[in-house]
Amino acid sequence: MTFLQAGCQPESLELYISPNGQSGNEGSKESPFGSIQDAMIAVEQFKGTEATIYMAAGEYRLDAPIEISPKLNGVKIIGAGADKVVVKGSKILDLKWSKYNDHIMVANVSQQDDFDQLYVGGKPQILARYPNYDEEEGHWQGHAADAIDPERVKGWKQPIGAIVHAMHRGEWGGFHYVISGLNENSEPVLSGGHQNNRPSSMHKKYRMVENVLEELDSPGEWYLSDDNKLYYWPAEGLDMRNAQFEGVTQKHLINILGTEKNPVRNVTIEGIRFEHAKRTFMEKYEPLLRSDWTIYRGGAVFIEGTENVSIKNCEFTNLGGNVIVVSKYNRQVEIRGNHIHDCGATGVTFVGDPSAVRSPSFQYNQFVPIAEMDTVRGPANNQYPANCVVDDNLIYRTGRIEKQTAGVQISMAMDITVSYNSIYEVPRAGINVSEGTWGGHIIEFNDVFDTVLESGDHGSFNSWGRDRFWHPNRSRLNELTDSLHDMPKWDAIHTTIIRNNRFRCDHGWDIDLDDGSSNYKIYNNLSLNGGIKLREGFYRTVENNVMVNNGFHPHVWFKNSQDVFRRNIVMAGHADIRLSGWGKEVDYNLFPDIAALKDAQSKGVDQHSAYGDPLFIDAEHGNFNIREESPALSIGFNYFSMDDFGVKKSTLKQIAKTPFIPLVWSVSNENSNSLKMNWLGAEIKNIETLAERSASGLSKTSGVLILTIDENSVVSNSDLQVGDVIIDCEGEEIERIQGLMKSYQVHNWKGKLRLKVFRDQKSITVLLNTKK
Repeated sequence: MTFLQAGCQPESLELYISPNGQSGNEGSKESPFGSIQDAMIAVEQFKGTEATIYMAAGEYRLDAPIEISPKLNGVKIIGAGADKVVVKGSKILDLKWSKYNDHIMVANVSQQDDFDQLYVGGKPQILARYPNYDEEEGHWQGHAADAIDPERVKGWKQPIGAIVHAMHRGEWGGFHYVISGLNENSEPVLSGGHQNNRPSSMHKKYRMVENVLEELDSPGEWYLSDDNKLYYWPAEGLDMRNAQFEGVTQKHLINILGTEKNPVRNVTIEGIRFEHAKRTFMEKYEPLLRSDWTIYRGGAVFIEGTENVSIKNCEFTNLGGNVIVVSKYNRQVEIRGNHIHDCGATGVTFVGDPSAVRSPSFQYNQFVPIAEMDTVRGPANNQYPANCVVDDNLIYRTGRIEKQTAGVQISMAMDITVSYNSIYEVPRAGINVSEGTWGGHIIEFNDVFDTVLESGDHGSFNSWGRDRFWHPNRSRLNELTDSLHDMPKWDAIHTTIIRNNRFRCDHGWDIDLDDGSSNYKIYNNLSLNGGIKLREGFYRTVENNVMVNNGFHPHVWFKNSQDVFRRNIVMAGHADIRLSGWGKEVDYNLFPDIAALKDAQSKGVDQHSAYGDPLFIDAEHGNFNIREESPALSIGFNYFSMDDFGVKKSTLKQIAKTPFIPLVWSVSNENSNSLKMNWLGAEIKNIETLAERSASGLSKTSGVLILTIDENSVVSNSDLQVGDVIIDCEGEEIERIQGLMKSYQVHNWKGKLRLKVFRDQKSITVLLNTKK
């Protein structure tokens, strides 16, 4: 049936909408509706009929979210392609401009036009801010310690309503505030700061303020006043009369809402580009148990109470908050083949309801006493996502506003598969698991890199496990786990598998299992820079992984953790911190040199391990499989695929970036003094000749010479200079590049290094911030 016929109950229904359609049309291809809402009303008339809504090429604007309820079960909304069909949560602004000053134009705006982002000619503009936007300047693309200093605030005619963004003191995500007043010292009174679950003061340096007229001082900036005047500094050459101005008005674009008893079933959204949703960082947030996160339970696409929902082959861009949120009861949700980029918060979120968690705690220092604790294993009800898939998606430049975000976030969920995704250029984790409830996730064949770009102490993959067994007091935690050996599996009831991924984190660990993370199996992963960290937890097996230029970071383990680390290729000694025991087995690993092996063996582990060059087949081009004569075969290492990482879909693969493949300094160049490499934007080499030693005034032929420094690099932001010779890093004498790199990999998680360099015939100390 291709059009509506009164009095008929068809087996299937095909409806058509077009930007040129009309509400009074019948919905056929020849007489299409003009909006998705019109088509939805028509589908509801034929409840029980399988309906497909076809969207013709063009632009569709929403004045309210698309609502899909159980009355629309089975509906498919199919666009002509994400490059052709655009759904926007914005309106075109009708503006008449006049001159405000030599640079700024002003126009009156209707009171009904309540927007929080401005687009001109399809491009996002910059809400008036200090400091000015600079893509190369790290946190919020520009930050300043004096962003809200009283002297600056005194120059603002209207400080109330200014928006303050600041990093956590420990760089564990960020906070967002609105200035609600001034105190007697002209200091801002801030409202907000609820967006992070680890309260702290604001970072002293990483701050930015926006929504201030007096800070409108560069092309592309804008400001909307309380009396509905829009101020705008146009770019040179912009035709203000004919340019299209769009204001973002909608918080959500699609809500798919049912319940466990009456779920939305069998819904497909395909072939559409979604743009323009409001920023939501000042909405109500809720803590994700005892993880570091709080979250706004909402997104451009919000899915709750569903079964068999599919979001595929869509594009999501220029969205102010979360992109896709799968909340509470959901089963078999599939998110496949999508292009997600340039959005304010998290790309894809799975988040259950705390009512499903037995004896939940919500703050780091909270703990339910054992006498009061529900000791039954597993969830208390079904209000959580399960058996869902995030597959073959290209996700990058998310977290453009909020920093406690991820490409894919999982909390209070079970059996989530995250596979074949390319995730990069994000401020914190690429993939984050907030706690152990309830495990069973499969993380495989992903390509995750350029992560932790605007935060610290984190990883490309990150997890926490502050579940029922976990206690903030370490001695009490030891007592609990000594007496209740199976307690860590009360919540992490299923093993989470991390396999066949490629990870690279230059500002933390490639894989970071933080506080309490338990019941993991990690194998066949290629770690390109940050190594693998396991903080205190239980029942983790790490085997058959390659850790390029780094190694294993076991931190504060329990006596009986039952952890296993075996048959891995590591390129640095174990970086252990305050262990009570070495787990069940740490052995049969390949180290880069005999010194690293002997150091491990002196700690009572790795008695059957070996050392030597692993003899990679083609490390220069990213193939870190080993040749037939590799010593890694003697410790039981097995081949795994090195070319199946990231997106598979051809259109996504063509545009997806891949990580920078590092020079292997740790083994293949161990005996080469002539090694040169780029490190944090500086070209460095070993001091290798008497002439170089003499020119630098050194007492011996050792140290690392800085040859050049790239502009706008990490090193360029420090006091290091061309010609400096690095002789010490964090108290460790540096003789060659290999030693510098080993020290860097061990200490870089702190985000800063204390170096001693030889300059002008004397030793001086330089602090290097390894994040811009």
